[in-house]
Amino acid sequence: MRTRTAAASILLAAALTACSAETSTPEPAATTSAAPKVDKATTVKACVDAVAELPAGPDGSVPSDPVPAECTDLSDSEYLNAYMDGINQSNREGIADLEQQIEDATEQ
Repeated sequence: MRTRTAAASILLAAALTACSAETSTPEPAATTSAAPKVDKATTVKACVDAVAELPAGPDGSVPSDPVPAECTDLSDSEYLNAYMDGINQSNREGIADLEQQIEDATEQ
């Protein structure tokens, strides 16, 4: 009985080892595009700036859809990060404008 249990354990271990060796991830295919590759940081910056320029709706929200043309080459997660950074940039600019208006009003 012990011999069969040991043999079954060995076969199971061998099968698991063989399965894990066969399930390797394939390497991505090399792309041969003649188009120049744009630096990812440049694309993200252009997207952040585009989102920062989007007009807010009547409730103050900024739509995330449709996606600005500058953002179409980004993945969903990259776009979400750039969208949030663009909203943050827009808010900082708005705060600076408001502070300047307050300063100008108190000088008069």
